[in-house]
Formats: sequence, structure tokens, C-alpha cells
Amino acid sequence: MKAHDGMYIGGRWRPAIGTDTIAVVNPADEQVIGEVPAGTAEDVDAAVRAAREAFPAWAATPPAERAALLGALRDELGRRTEEIAETVTAELGAPPALALAVHASLPVVVAGTYAELAGSYAFEEKLGTSTVLLEPVGVVGAITPWNYPLHQIVAKVAPALAAGCTVVLKPAEDTPLTAQLFAEAVDAAGIPAGVVNLVTGLGPVAGQALAEHEGVDLVSFTGSTAVGSRIGAVAGAAVKRVALELGGKSANVILPGADLARAVNVGIANVMSNSGQTCSAWTRMLVHRDHYDEAVALAEAAVAKYVPGERVGPLVNARQQERVRGFIEQGVAEGARLVAGGPDAPRETGYYVRPTVLADVTPGMTVAQEEIFGPVVCLMRYEDEDDAVAIANGTVYGLAGAVWAADDAEAVAFARRMDTGQVDINGGRFNPLAPFGGYKRSGVGRELGPHGLAEYLQTKSLQF
Repeated sequence: MKAHDGMYIGGRWRPAIGTDTIAVVNPADEQVIGEVPAGTAEDVDAAVRAAREAFPAWAATPPAERAALLGALRDELGRRTEEIAETVTAELGAPPALALAVHASLPVVVAGTYAELAGSYAFEEKLGTSTVLLEPVGVVGAITPWNYPLHQIVAKVAPALAAGCTVVLKPAEDTPLTAQLFAEAVDAAGIPAGVVNLVTGLGPVAGQALAEHEGVDLVSFTGSTAVGSRIGAVAGAAVKRVALELGGKSANVILPGADLARAVNVGIANVMSNSGQTCSAWTRMLVHRDHYDEAVALAEAAVAKYVPGERVGPLVNARQQERVRGFIEQGVAEGARLVAGGPDAPRETGYYVRPTVLADVTPGMTVAQEEIFGPVVCLMRYEDEDDAVAIANGTVYGLAGAVWAADDAEAVAFARRMDTGQVDINGGRFNPLAPFGGYKRSGVGRELGPHGLAEYLQTKSLQF
């Protein structure tokens, strides 16, 4: 795969200050497909200085001009969808169809929403005798994950640019090639030098340096709750704003009277997508005791369609593979019933895990409480709606979820009782304008749409 041997800083590709590199591995065949520089604190400092220098002019750029440049970025990403999809397949292992339909195409849609919002958002309003101004917060440090490498970049960078902020991007070390393609699109779109900067590197080095840097006004991070907590502590010490999109353990609640077959099949598909490497995946399937056995049988039949290497790709690396296999083993050891799949590797090469269904999972089990981040579904039995609410809310997470019922009104009534940031009602479709983010330890702040744009703004009031 094509890889740059430098950092994109101040509108050009510059040699890295250090000499260390990061190997990029294809998780499907375990072969090295490229390498990128391992950025240092000095590289991060150069990028932050470039962003600070560019900030005054970019913040003063009229929203209509920022909107036009975001539209150009959307178009550049659109022209590169096939190359982006091929790159995501190579460095993440996503099946080609998923890579094209989701990983490469969704970011184009999201960039387009911010091109429109930048030109229509009310950055100023009258409130009694005051004029309230919404101004860019400043330089943003964006630290993005590997599971949706381009989508998460666009979900941070596009609203930051729409708000008038400048950005230093530190992508995940497992998927840096996709980030380099994004930087190429930024350059081709004509976004001014220094407005977007890219530093590849390891989290404990480049990521930490970015979070700690005094020139960064806001840190936007997506990843594990443990790392998010550390970033929050670092930012808090400097009274620096954060936006954190963290882990999830989302409940898929199937109420009596719902279309059981559809709810189970869609639920299985939701978890198997992206090999289960989705923070908002509905990994806990809650079924009423009267329909539980039927749901288990439906889940077993549904998961059989997901063949590793075909409809389900590998996990991102060997460490993640072993972690997920360990969770499956622990679940069985704690009393869960293995209905399908299991901890043994399905292929000799590649970081694959068998799509797995664990039944008879109870709330106290580790697999019911901790984020597995793999193709594993936990079926849980409930007695009545109050019991279902208690189980659904009975984790430290609250990112997403789903409710299935005989009608939307019944599902909405249940969803109102869920402590979570986003709930799909009877298979509701994804909305790129709807706010995405969590309750509890699933994070702070929101991404996407106008709520995502608001994260990058600060408020000033003028009194008359």
C-alpha cells in the first residue's frame, strides 16, 4: 500500500523528526503492507504550532467560505472512495463490500452534512438585550480509533472546521494509511495550510503529547474508557475541554409482541458488522422468558450465515484476537451456554474469531458487564419490563441500544427508561444528523449533526 514517510504539517508533507517507524499489518494474512513514521512530542509540537498560526485567519473566514471548502473536501473524499475502501480492507480487514458501503461512503455523507451546516448554523443570536456569539474554541487535538478509521476522523475534523477551529489529528497506529489518504484529500480540497495537520504515532507518545500540549484547547478522543479517563484527567489538570466517545455494552431489548425473528436477525447482523468492532453494537440481547428459547434457536441459525473470511473479517490485531477469545472462555467458565462459535481460531492465518452466541448470560457475568469488542452476542432472559430495564441499565456504559415492540409507542415508552445516548426503535435507520454519544462511562459530549458542531464552539455574550 502507498504510505507517506512524513507528517502532514502546515500544508505540506515534512520528514518526521525521529527515525522510528510503525509497521502496518494486514490482519487477514498477517503481512506487513507498509510503514509510517512514529511521531514524537517534537512532531506534535510542530503540528500544534502550525495549527495555532493558522487559527486566527481560519476563525475569521466567513462561514460560507468554510462551507465551500468543506464541500470540496466532501467531493475529494467521494472521488477516492474505491482507494479508501481498498485501504481499509488492507489495514483493518473489513470485507470489501462493508469497506465500500460504510467505511468509505459514510464519511462522504457526514462531510456533506457539515458543508451544509457551516453555511446555515446560527453562530449569533439575540437574547433579550444581549447578542450571544458562538465562537471557535481554538486548536483541536483529535485522537481517533482504528475501528472506523475514516468515519471517526471526519466526525471530528469536519465539525471542527465548520466551527472555525484548526486541528491536529493523531490517528490510531493500526490504521494510519487511511488517515494519510484523508490528509491528501484535505490538501487537494484547498483547505489552507495549517488548518488540518496529521501526526502518525503511538498513543502513549504522540497521543499523550497532543493531549498534554498547552497549545491545544480541546481534545476529542474516541476509544477505550480507560484511555479516555486518562485523557480527561490530563485535560482537567489544564482546565482544557474534552469530548470523549468511549465504550459501550448496549442492550437490544425485545418486548413481547415484537417481530421476534426480525429483531433477532437484525440484532445478530448489528453485532457481526465490522467483526463486532463497534462501540455501539447491541451485544446484549434481552428476551422475555416466554420467547427466550425460540430466540436462542433463531440466533443460532442467524449466526451460522456469518462465515469468517467471507461475511466477517478478522479482528484488527493479534492482541485483540486473544482478548476476545479470552472473553468467550471466561463466559463459558462463569456459566454461559455456548450456542455457536467458541474460542478456537477458525483459520490458521489471520486474526479471526468465530462468530459466537452465548446464552443464559446473567447480569453478574463478566461478558455481561465488559465491552468485548468482537463478534460475540450475549442472550439474557428477563421476567418483566421492570426487570428488562434493570438489566439494560445495569452496566457502567450507556452508549446505544435498541427496542423492539408491537408498535413504536410501546418501544418509545421503554426507550425513555433506558440510560443511554441513542436508541433504535423497531429497526430505526441511521441518521447522520442525530447526536451520537453516551451516558455514564460511555463518554462526554456528542458527535454528528448540529450537536456535534456545538462541541467545538464557545459562548460569548455582548450586553447592550
